[in-house]
Amino acid sequence: MTHQKVDVLVVGSGIMSATLATLLNALDHTLSIQMVERLTSVASESTDAWNNAGTGHAGYCELNYTPTNTDGQIEIDRALAINASFEVSLQFWSSLVEQNILPAPEHFINPTPHLSFVWGDDNVAFLKKRYQLLKAHHLFADMEFSDDFNTLKQWMPLMMHARDNQQSVAATKVAYGTDVDFGSLTRSLVEHLSSQEHFTLNLHTEVKKLRHLDNGHWQVSLLNKQTKKHTQVEAGFVFLGAGGGALKLLQKSGIPESKGYGGFPVSGQWLVCHDPKVINQHHSKVYGKAAIGAPPMSVPHLDTRVIHGQKALLFGPYAGFTTKFLKQGSFVDLLQSVRVHNLKPMFSVARHHGDLTRYLIKEAMQSPMARLQTLRQFYPEANASDWTLAHAGKRVQVIKKCGQKGGKLEFGTEIVTSNNGNIAALLGASPGASVSVQAMLSVIERCFKQPLQTQGWQQKLKTLIPSYGESLIDDKQLLSTVRKKTLATLKLST
Repeated sequence: MTHQKVDVLVVGSGIMSATLATLLNALDHTLSIQMVERLTSVASESTDAWNNAGTGHAGYCELNYTPTNTDGQIEIDRALAINASFEVSLQFWSSLVEQNILPAPEHFINPTPHLSFVWGDDNVAFLKKRYQLLKAHHLFADMEFSDDFNTLKQWMPLMMHARDNQQSVAATKVAYGTDVDFGSLTRSLVEHLSSQEHFTLNLHTEVKKLRHLDNGHWQVSLLNKQTKKHTQVEAGFVFLGAGGGALKLLQKSGIPESKGYGGFPVSGQWLVCHDPKVINQHHSKVYGKAAIGAPPMSVPHLDTRVIHGQKALLFGPYAGFTTKFLKQGSFVDLLQSVRVHNLKPMFSVARHHGDLTRYLIKEAMQSPMARLQTLRQFYPEANASDWTLAHAGKRVQVIKKCGQKGGKLEFGTEIVTSNNGNIAALLGASPGASVSVQAMLSVIERCFKQPLQTQGWQQKLKTLIPSYGESLIDDKQLLSTVRKKTLATLKLST
């Protein structure tokens, strides 16, 4: 058996792991960093472009980020927080483009207007009120609203052609929304890391055991599935960024902070258009309202995508129930994640969210015609022969302890760290990849407190992310300055 020693061990090769490794390498290039991936290539699970929506989530179009509370008031705080977090990602990517660490922006990010589209008087009233609340804040000052049929026909001609012009409809629009190929972005980050002296990448390598050592380090047992070679790595810090696989790895660690966590896996499917005549009539991401009982990841949207440099048109996602935690996982993943400490939260969620489970099963069993009818709510002239069904990645929503109900289901992302900061895991789904930089900054702030206090690390972070340590939500002038620069550097200005 081979024995190795590293400062940082990163498990998984998706956008989160690549972002954390890139940040740490930039802050201290002498840190030895090892990345392990169980598959044969980088970013092949949830981060791959075909396995996610590719939306640069900024709260511009996602109506589920502005819920209506019990008093009938629209809450915008989450949309503000997500927007500010995405601006942090844009700053980081801009800095890496300027340093030639990332390629030309069009290889991973493209300007794609973000629209919210609704129909029916109640939904139109909701969208207008949402617009007024968001527009009043400087983060959303460039948002437009219209309930004029001809204006909407200019914004999204494919969707408005052949639609009843007497139908009550409305939309909001932000011109500099984005489509992000997170797979290409991640592979570029890992390619750069691989050129660094103190970074190693091990593919086809699986974590079998994690054991906490007396010196505060972790002993991680690895298996190369191709060569069957076993390796033991002693790491000062371990990051579990394995997407749906992070929960089971966190459980292997046995840290007290992992107790009570469970997972609720959700599958997804896309309808993909292959007709260039249709694809070229649409250039935006248009989000609607989710069906009652639907999880946030199944908010319907008709999206222009640029995947591996090729323009595509996708509609969905159609959610479904699954027991797999990863697209290339096992059907016993859910069962294997059950522990004594998470039984109560998981049974509580099963009891209180039976409607969600029934909805997901119904979605998974729907007919091709039913899927087409949903698409036709967005694109009335959709022809079944132009579209094929493709499977998206799996998403594992967080289940955690709750004092009142025993357990609750979370639809965001959550970082779990040990008390001494020597291990961290990223759980959950949306907005996920879009806020990867902010999420990984949180990991660094929790787990690298001492070096982060040094002037060197602070200065480097301010260079990489000019708004670091300040609030884009509160500082209008700061937002104006950084947004102007990132839109120009990433070629997102219209």
